[in-house]
Amino acid sequence: MILITGAAGFIGSNLVHALTRREPYNVFAVDNLSRPDKFINIVDTEIADYLDKEDFLVRLERGDFNGKFSAVLHQGACSNTMEQDGRYMMRNNYQYSIALFEFCQRENIPFIYASSAAVYGSSTVFKEERQYERPLNVYGYSKFLFDQYVKKFWATHGRQSAAPVVGLRYFNVYGPREIHKGTMASVAFHQYHEFLANGKVKLFGGHDGYDAGAQMRDFVYVDDVVDVNLFFLEHPEKSGIFNLGTGRAQQFNDIAVAVVNALKPAGAPLTLEQIVTQGLLEYIPFPDKLKGKYQSFTQADIAQLRQAGYDKPFADVATGVSRYIEWLKA
Repeated sequence: MILITGAAGFIGSNLVHALTRREPYNVFAVDNLSRPDKFINIVDTEIADYLDKEDFLVRLERGDFNGKFSAVLHQGACSNTMEQDGRYMMRNNYQYSIALFEFCQRENIPFIYASSAAVYGSSTVFKEERQYERPLNVYGYSKFLFDQYVKKFWATHGRQSAAPVVGLRYFNVYGPREIHKGTMASVAFHQYHEFLANGKVKLFGGHDGYDAGAQMRDFVYVDDVVDVNLFFLEHPEKSGIFNLGTGRAQQFNDIAVAVVNALKPAGAPLTLEQIVTQGLLEYIPFPDKLKGKYQSFTQADIAQLRQAGYDKPFADVATGVSRYIEWLKA
């Protein structure tokens, strides 16, 4: 049986769907449903059991789960980059991860966990090396610190002698089952609803040396994220911390173009210039609260992921957003 934490969340629920399609009742789901609407993400799957996160941690420490799981996919975390309660963030992201990591080492089972591109913060190079890791907020710091914990463990005990551990530094993930994230949901999600409500979409104006909507991120479709997780689940001989993005930065404008063309009345696709001219895209002032805390450019260096043997192509924004819009329509 496979344990998935954050199982009703965005990436966690997509992993639950993928694994239960392969083998129903093979997933033990752990999450915090204080936001009960998240249940909708897994209501149509066949899981073996569910446990609240806090109850799970008590029982984990008590030894109730010894010998129960074949692997752990740890997706549970506070992903709100604007969270101001640092103590909560460190308990939820750092200490929780340590408890699961140590459990997996004792059980000698694979531990695959969610790290984040937020560890790079203000860096302009996104490579899995210490000199490029500069978190801008406590969320990024919590992910960075746990990556460091894993690295220190390997330095002390040797990577080959330890149970398999894989950290995946997610870049900008978008796709199905993120509605519960609210303001932290993807730009594609928000623009879909904006267009339906107002007949236009919005983006931030110019900032940090970038023209309006021209800030660039590495946007990765959630199906690709799931596929990489399953790749490492199927190859427990591999360990490491890997970037998980497409390796290709694209403008936020590209998302707006993809959303508008997917939702406008039938006809020839519109260019960005046509979309702006027709008032289908509105640029709004860059928020003061994000200044100094915002990554205007990210682009995953995926050389190590490719060297580990993952060789499948990643969806670009046009392809991924089109798939996502069709899912949202359905």
